[in-house]
Amino acid sequence: MFADLVADGSWVDARIDQADPGRSPLPKPGTRSMWVPLGPVVVFGASNFPLAFSVAGGDTASALAAGNPVIVKAHPAHPGTSEIVAEAVAAAVSSCDMPDGVFSLLYGVGNELGATLVAHPAVRAVGFTGSTTGGRALMDIAAARPEPIPVYAEMGSQNPVFLLPKAIATRGDAIAKGLVGSLNLGVGQFCTNPGLVFALAGADTDRLVDDVAKQLQDVPAAAMLTRNIADAYRSGADKVESTGLDTVVAPQPGEAGPGGAHAAPGLFRTDVATFLERPELRHELFGPAAVVCIAESPEQLVAAAARLEGQLTATIHADADEWPGHAELVTELSARVGRLIANGFPTGVEVCSSMVHGGPYPASSAAGSTSVGTRAIYRFCRQLCYQDLPDAALPPELRDENPLGLWRLVDGKVTRDALGS
Repeated sequence: MFADLVADGSWVDARIDQADPGRSPLPKPGTRSMWVPLGPVVVFGASNFPLAFSVAGGDTASALAAGNPVIVKAHPAHPGTSEIVAEAVAAAVSSCDMPDGVFSLLYGVGNELGATLVAHPAVRAVGFTGSTTGGRALMDIAAARPEPIPVYAEMGSQNPVFLLPKAIATRGDAIAKGLVGSLNLGVGQFCTNPGLVFALAGADTDRLVDDVAKQLQDVPAAAMLTRNIADAYRSGADKVESTGLDTVVAPQPGEAGPGGAHAAPGLFRTDVATFLERPELRHELFGPAAVVCIAESPEQLVAAAARLEGQLTATIHADADEWPGHAELVTELSARVGRLIANGFPTGVEVCSSMVHGGPYPASSAAGSTSVGTRAIYRFCRQLCYQDLPDAALPPELRDENPLGLWRLVDGKVTRDALGS
């Protein structure tokens, strides 16, 4: 996808406003601008995605596509996989005659290496996928530099799912099955895992919750990627249980298994009033567990949405004639998410040009960016304007003859024509 983007070249958004020396009362200068690379980018491999968000994942691909060297800090949870992928990248660098040092992989256990990389004066940006604590630590280091740099951190998200009454009544069985599948995908280790469910009180809702519970009880404990992830999940589930919520399905660890990383799904139930009163319920529990919050009115659903922190996603299940009556819910959620989903489930991020995988803090550190899709390239660029430079001093993208055949905005009109043609 990024190779196609670079081959086309128009992603640089070349803009040209031609000079008008005779303009009165002041002459108009000739200005031309485009996106240019920032410089060396540090990418932190994610513990929960050894491939897609790691050594050769989306951060690395988009940073390289923008023209930046990349330094990857391998995650200690999967050093072998990191090395195998890095060898493939190094072979590609060699076969494409790219400069030495355009790609590097470094190893380090603990925080010292990562902190040193972010603080290094040659580094111009950071890509990170992980916890809110880890992301904030990197943001603070980057902000404390003599020359601060951007940190594009994808962090915590509960990915709330709102179930409206008619949708439950007409297809509750399908919703329950889909919710169980989404919750347990990858043993709950997706950053888009649905950790909160909201629905109005009623018999249909009770039946759906019971159905979800029965299905979850049949899901055996399974191995999470690392023992640290499993321990954090079990500890977080214990904290939720200790708050006095109704434990519908207890997240028992089951057999520890090799590495002690096994974990089982859990389901908790409370009411929206409790959710609004307890801020701890608005923090991500990373793993295959969800909290179902029952509302007494549509207004309570809106109040719950208004209390949410920034999220990667939110989902609404509704029949066609329910949408007009819940416009305020859509508005509240739209202000707090990077992706709003209708009648689906948040797990499974389509890699395409229109995808947004980000959101307001703490879902990500930069609400105006995405870590998936072709727009991800703009995280690792800056805009540069050239004023009154001679044609020979300009990059090819901005020269009069348009030698690369790019789509450009010339004097307010999109064209591929050379200037003066």
